[in-house]
Amino acid sequence: MGGASDAGGGGTMRRRVCSCSKDDFLPEESFRSWGNYWGALKDTPARLWDRVLTRSRDTTELHEVRARSQHEMKRTLTWWDLIWFGIGAVIGAGIFVLTGLQTREHAGPAVVLSFVVSGISAMLSVFCYTEFAVEIPVAGGSFAYLRVELGDFMAFLAAGNILLEYVIAGAAVARSWTSYFATLLNHDPQDFVIKADGLTKDYNELDPIAVGVCGIICLFAVFSTKGSSRLNYISSIVHVLVIIFIIVAGLSKANTNNYTPFAPFKARGIFKASAVLFFAYVGFDAVSTLAEETKNPARDIPIGLVGSMVLITIGYCLMVITLCLMQPYDQIDVHAPFSVAFKAVGMDWAKYVVAFGALKGMTTVLLVGAVGQARYLTHIARTHMMPPWFAMVNEKTGTPVNATVVMLSATAVIAFFTKLDILSNLLSISTLFIFMLVAVALLVRRHYVSGVTQPADRNKLIVCILLIIGSSIATAAYWGLTEHGWVGYVITVPIWLLATVALRVFVPQAHKPKLWGVPLVPWLPSASIAINIFLLGSIDGASFRRFGMWTGLLLLYYLLFGLHASYDTAKESRQTKEWRKIEEGKVSSTTNAVPEGGVNNSSEASAIPST
Repeated sequence: MGGASDAGGGGTMRRRVCSCSKDDFLPEESFRSWGNYWGALKDTPARLWDRVLTRSRDTTELHEVRARSQHEMKRTLTWWDLIWFGIGAVIGAGIFVLTGLQTREHAGPAVVLSFVVSGISAMLSVFCYTEFAVEIPVAGGSFAYLRVELGDFMAFLAAGNILLEYVIAGAAVARSWTSYFATLLNHDPQDFVIKADGLTKDYNELDPIAVGVCGIICLFAVFSTKGSSRLNYISSIVHVLVIIFIIVAGLSKANTNNYTPFAPFKARGIFKASAVLFFAYVGFDAVSTLAEETKNPARDIPIGLVGSMVLITIGYCLMVITLCLMQPYDQIDVHAPFSVAFKAVGMDWAKYVVAFGALKGMTTVLLVGAVGQARYLTHIARTHMMPPWFAMVNEKTGTPVNATVVMLSATAVIAFFTKLDILSNLLSISTLFIFMLVAVALLVRRHYVSGVTQPADRNKLIVCILLIIGSSIATAAYWGLTEHGWVGYVITVPIWLLATVALRVFVPQAHKPKLWGVPLVPWLPSASIAINIFLLGSIDGASFRRFGMWTGLLLLYYLLFGLHASYDTAKESRQTKEWRKIEEGKVSSTTNAVPEGGVNNSSEASAIPST
């Protein structure tokens, strides 16, 4: 039952392929017995303080943590693969579904500016992700970056929202896939959805086709990364050709009178639409999780990430300009805007081309999302914040099979029950929150190195970051609570500006990127923080309540399981390193004088050094 059998002769143990034991999920010392667990719970405050103040190191993430997957992921991807993964990951339900509602009810023809604002925010985040992905090319993506710079606790909070982001994004796209599939077969978008009157509103429209699509995607994602890349490459080419068709054919029916009035809902409508349409850019962070499988990260990741985002932003702007030139904004359909627009200009046959292109796009989004979310979960499990069973990499396929199957199963369950509008708003909150944290982490990375940065400079850094975040929150709150006021901006915006200037002038950079670095630091990361928080201020309150509930569940899990598992793993890692030094004769009599519960600095460092 323990999942092992005697191999005979030598007493070695051979694990049965299909069995699992408790040690696959909770192998740490704290869970060996109920007594151990009770002792760990009593020690929770001290352990939590240790994890809050402890940061990982680049080398730990690159070597020690990665080795816990037992087998290496295969390095098969180039910058060309990453560009197409980026296009495949991003262009999907956001542009084909949400554009109609936001154009008609919030932005009008000025929706192109909403896409520009969201695109700028996404591009700033891309720069931050790129520097991290080049220097820490591991499957953990933003989780690994935050663990190195902001510590275990903040990394875990981000990790939970990263996983939520991927599950919700996949579920939203899978449900949109069903709607466009119905359109392709000349049905109403809701014809293939089953209404269950006994269930709660917003969760009573069941979508079995979305579940089936998730299952098929799972097979491709499990098989191989390179195989997924080829499928994504072919699908993305078809998708790009359809987008070109939409732009060229649509502009042939353009009427410039439809662009009047340009911004009927003024600036507030533009930014409100931008916060929701940020959903259309979600997915590029999945490309950063492929760094571990990239042949030359220093060259391939910057080209792949930045190149794909530039192409996507240009494509989005051209598509919405075309849509608003084809049809007055108040007549644009909220469910299938591009298909109905072609029908309105006498090109009814074109709706089938659009539906086919949308399906192709959403298929690639699901595929790249499946690849990315599994690698996030794999790296999180390597730290034992999640059960290490999820970290296992299949020796034959070189892919994280366990993580892939579990994440797509969760995606299928959510897609089966939950409506798109609920999913899109909650997704934007999680994503903007994570992107803001990554920008903060980049500022910390550039300006603070443990043992190098002086306490005075560290304190200046903390004050500057708090002022940047605080002024950004105040600006977003003032925007959300005041319709026509301007006095608040006169106070909050200069505070953000002065804090950024102070960071640039008074806090020296302690770390210089060796291969590729974000330009104009601290301006670009500071701007990323400000714009992400500002967009958060345009999202509805109900979505924030759901976000708060999810964060509460994350904290409960962390305090009961994740904290103790990761603490034991770090402690064991320290002890292993000490024994290796002893065996090599490299330890002096003072080396072992590490405080009980402390973490060896060879793998982890204090997030807040002593003064």
